[in-house]
Amino acid sequence: MDISEINLDETHIRLTTDLSCHDLKRYIFSIRRDLKNYIFKNQEFALSLEPIKSEDNLPLIVKTMIDASNIADVGPMACVAGAISQLSLNYLIEQDSKYSIVENGGDIALINDSSLLCGIYSNNQVLGNDIAFKIKPRKKPLGICTSSGKIGHSISFGKSDSVTVISKSSAISDGIATRVANEVNGSNSEEKVSKGLECGEDYSEFFDGLLIISENNVGTVGRLPKIIETKEFDVKIV
Repeated sequence: MDISEINLDETHIRLTTDLSCHDLKRYIFSIRRDLKNYIFKNQEFALSLEPIKSEDNLPLIVKTMIDASNIADVGPMACVAGAISQLSLNYLIEQDSKYSIVENGGDIALINDSSLLCGIYSNNQVLGNDIAFKIKPRKKPLGICTSSGKIGHSISFGKSDSVTVISKSSAISDGIATRVANEVNGSNSEEKVSKGLECGEDYSEFFDGLLIISENNVGTVGRLPKIIETKEFDVKIV
């Protein structure tokens, strides 16, 4: 199993894969180049906090971000980390990978032919950081992404410890996690979680499961993998 890191400007990938030769760094460089070139000509794409219209003949990375952000009702840059993870995983699958985890700043795309543990890092005072999703073997990609009002550098207008979304697309998971996390506001943690869940229900057709952690309250929508307590993780979402 190859375990490595790929660092290209703002992109910081932690990779686990069953492929010994994959040249993923070159592929990520190429999609980042496409994204940079598009942003240079379309400043609104990088600045908008709202969805923007799609166009014909877009670079794949740009189209992936626009499509996901339109589903999640957020700006396209809210989906950039998840989109890079997703396209990177697709690239590895095309090379016949059966087990790959692409973690990009906590936004994960994976495929696994054996069970794995995905740690949930919320820095919550009650739950701590020693809980994880147990992901069963699967033949199709899975996207697991988290947004937080307290951790990380991403823009969030909410006050959640963490909002984690699991779907078949890490770009969509990234966007919906941002959208729901923006709504986790209120005078107490129960109200915050309630507002987040209400928002999450509006997007439930696009994801498998949603987990919101805020202080001493937890809420879920849909079906989540089994959550267990452990200090040993194959990968960690932040």
